[in-house]
Amino acid sequence: MFMLPILYRDPELIAIHKPSNLLVHKTDLDFFETEFALQKLRDQIGQHVYPIHRLDKATSGALLFALNSDMARLMGEAFSERRVDKSYLALVRGWADESGLIEHALSVRQDDVDPRSNIDHKAPQEAATHYRSLAQFTLNWEVERYPTSRYALLALNPITGRRHQIRRHLKHISHPIIGDSTYGKGRHNRAFAEAFEVDRLLLACTGLDFIHPRTQQKIELRCPLAGDFAHVIAQLDGLDALRKAGMTWDEPTITTPRNRTIWV
Repeated sequence: MFMLPILYRDPELIAIHKPSNLLVHKTDLDFFETEFALQKLRDQIGQHVYPIHRLDKATSGALLFALNSDMARLMGEAFSERRVDKSYLALVRGWADESGLIEHALSVRQDDVDPRSNIDHKAPQEAATHYRSLAQFTLNWEVERYPTSRYALLALNPITGRRHQIRRHLKHISHPIIGDSTYGKGRHNRAFAEAFEVDRLLLACTGLDFIHPRTQQKIELRCPLAGDFAHVIAQLDGLDALRKAGMTWDEPTITTPRNRTIWV
């Protein structure tokens, strides 16, 4: 059985490195899926775990669970009250500004709330995401109407926690994430999948910082970049940018680039 890498564990909390294309828990949105992080972790450690937050199925990275219902409640409040600092990394289409703050309200998705609640499904909710550019790349391929194509590696910190917030915000500023089949650009997604043999959303949660509700100690969870994501960054010659940003990564899982991966 595949073992989920454990990033952190104490008597009441446990954090794992969730791989891409694994659901956090069972949902009607992916009715035919049979594997879920919650059940896999429960079986792996031999005790019940309680989901505190979620990552999209396609997103990899740090995922935190509670080991009892009281801690799940306390950490749930910390997330909802914005007392958890979240860090992400994404490879996007185009060259973004050196840094910026995306403030763009997002509508509530119908599957996010209980239909019996008083939440107005049509009213957009405030949403804010800070980003900074770590590296920029130009590839010598004509994906659209230009002879070359530009991409950027972004570090992101979502201030609020809306559904698909980072993905929707980056689409809003015309820098969609590579591999995003919902909000991205199909031609660029297919080009990367063909060139790098990596067919996934290039978005990862790289860190969670918070005050432990029980011990009052500062917890700084850091998650290495998954090997398939690191492979793409390595072929773009972007690992130095990760080092400068203090990030780590698993060994790249693919070491032979396809001949289309040419950069300038």
